[in-house]
Amino acid sequence: MRKHIHKIILLILVFQVSITSAQERGNDTIKTDVIQVVKPYTPTISDAFKVKEIPTLDDDETTAKKEIEYNIFSFPVASTFKPAKGKAAVIDKEKPAIFYDNYASLGLGSYTTILGEVYLNHELSSTDNIGGYLSHHSSQGGIDDVLLDDYFYDTNLNVKFSRKERDLNWNVEGGFKHQVFNWYGLPQPYYDVTSPESQYGVSHTYYGANIGGDISFQDSYFRKANVMFRHFGDNYDSGENRFSADFLADLPISDLDISAKVMLEFLGGSFDRYYNIDSENKYGNFSIGLAPTYRYTQDDLTLDLGVSLFYLNDTQAKESKFYIYPNIAASYRLAAEVLIAYGGIKGGLIQNTYENFTEENKFVSPTLLITPTNQQYHGYVGLRGKVSNSVSYDIKGAYFSEKNKALYRHNDIVFINPEKTYQYGNSFSVVYDDVSTFNIGGELSIDVNRNFKLGLKADFFAYSTDNESEAWNLPNITSSLFMDYQIDKNWFAGASLFYTGERKDQVYDSMVAPVTFTSKTLDGYFDANAHVGYHINDRLSVFVKGNNLANQNYQRWLNYPVQSIQIIGGATYKFDF
Repeated sequence: MRKHIHKIILLILVFQVSITSAQERGNDTIKTDVIQVVKPYTPTISDAFKVKEIPTLDDDETTAKKEIEYNIFSFPVASTFKPAKGKAAVIDKEKPAIFYDNYASLGLGSYTTILGEVYLNHELSSTDNIGGYLSHHSSQGGIDDVLLDDYFYDTNLNVKFSRKERDLNWNVEGGFKHQVFNWYGLPQPYYDVTSPESQYGVSHTYYGANIGGDISFQDSYFRKANVMFRHFGDNYDSGENRFSADFLADLPISDLDISAKVMLEFLGGSFDRYYNIDSENKYGNFSIGLAPTYRYTQDDLTLDLGVSLFYLNDTQAKESKFYIYPNIAASYRLAAEVLIAYGGIKGGLIQNTYENFTEENKFVSPTLLITPTNQQYHGYVGLRGKVSNSVSYDIKGAYFSEKNKALYRHNDIVFINPEKTYQYGNSFSVVYDDVSTFNIGGELSIDVNRNFKLGLKADFFAYSTDNESEAWNLPNITSSLFMDYQIDKNWFAGASLFYTGERKDQVYDSMVAPVTFTSKTLDGYFDANAHVGYHINDRLSVFVKGNNLANQNYQRWLNYPVQSIQIIGGATYKFDF
């Protein structure tokens, strides 16, 4: 207790001093008078003071800011960091289509029709390939109201070997064909079922063989060469041999690049007789041609300037002729690929052959006159381009001037040789005339998408002849439509439609002496064809085809009606060796 007495005394003294000091300060300033407020205080802006953003310094010295320089000393540091490789995002995609090098197809249908194809291709090495193609189309006939057999056979075989080397490519090929057709077009009602001629066999057999090849060079003045030998004959002792060769080369002359084509051709053949004369009918010629061309290009303009020179020797008539033809073509891009104007004027010597005539008209008689056609000039102008990436077009007009143009004309009836079963007005001959032709036409191609394609084409013709009364069997209009549609992964379909306008041919006006002739108009015809198929798997598919679906019993040639609606079903198998 005693030890806390001094602390208590100190606390009392401090408390007393504080009270005394407070009383003295209160007596200095504050009085107890009453204060009256006359007006309340209203502050103004001027009463406030502003703080300067940058204060004024009254230092005796102002120290300048000292510059500081920074230097970085870099040195390599070993690191084991390896960034992860980026990966493309995985998207769903279709399984790629499998392509096979070989296929075989077989179809059977109405009129006992057989339709077959085999295509083979085998890679012997990285440079060598060998392949072959076999096709067969036959029917046992059955056309309504015809008096004679109308069956036919058409078989073709081709074999090819090719090699691709560093500086050149070359091919060797050979082929064979065998065809049988009947002169079944007896004029009616002049002949009927009671006529003895209706009992005759009228089959006509063609056979042919060819061998040839071509070679092309890389980075060489000599660019390409083709050589071909063909033999063609029939069962009426007709025979034809044809050899053709052409060579293409580039000839740099000064600063001009000129391409030149050299053409050689030999044709020789014979028939057992003329149509009305029982005497051997021989024909043959030899020709050589040269066609130099200079191409000029500048911006959107492409211009080909050339000429074609031909020497022709008729080996039977012992006559020779020299021909000069223009060979000029130009194109100009008016609007990139949207609109391209083109035109030209060309000519040439066209070699007519027995084989070519039979390919176009199976019912010619083996008594033809064979001579070349002199196409003096062929002038044309047109516009082509693309409306879009999927729509392209081509519109053109042309004029032909041709001397000795071949025309198919109906043969008259001859009573001299009954065993010659093509002499009953059921065959065709070839006549030659100077013909001028005006043509206007156009094409339209539409790729709606990669699964649907459509094509349209139409041509109009007008003819003028010098000696013949008509341009025999030449149509005034032709048109066609093609369609291909991949419906889905398995189903596919397609269609083709053709229209051929009116033609004219020669017929008897009176068979009483003197015999007179007149012309007959053949109606235009429409031919519709379609097919549909199904892919069972990558290798095997089945199909059904329909021909002449409009069921028109039209005549392509006078007195030769065609088969009506035809249905063919079959399968196609793809494979690799």
